Amino acid sequence: MNEPVKKKKVADSVITMTELVLPHHTNQLGNLLGGQLMHWIDICAALASAKHSQRVCVTASVDRIDFHFPIKLGNVVTLISSVNRAFKTSMEVGVKVFAESHQSGTRIHSNTAYLTFVSVDENGRPVNTFEIVPETDDEKRRFEEALQRRKNRLAS
Repeated sequence: MNEPVKKKKVADSVITMTELVLPHHTNQLGNLLGGQLMHWIDICAALASAKHSQRVCVTASVDRIDFHFPIKLGNVVTLISSVNRAFKTSMEVGVKVFAESHQSGTRIHSNTAYLTFVSVDENGRPVNTFEIVPETDDEKRRFEEALQRRKNRLAS
């Protein structure tokens, strides 16, 4: 007899990470290195997918990451991730990045990224993950957009 598929809410996968931009994170202009930000995005997204699937998850793909504003030395970077949609073994995770200057009191939405993660077993083989239930209008929009992004990825 098959077990019923367990469903989880998007809100159950939310991860918030906060980092301080230190000198070793920056380039010669005092801006956060893109590779450092991508590293933080990957970790934040991996934690959200693992929280959702209750498994170790590995990065399968990273969609476009746009750098809208430079993040400066001394800024506080907040990354917020959640699973947008779960497929059979994979999940699309969205990450929003905010840069905050405590000195000036400003906070900007500097980056958005979408990554795909796959749940794996102890042997590194893909395993099924839980379905996800979007509840808010924003979660439902991201849920639908995730399907379109997946179709675009698989078509190319």
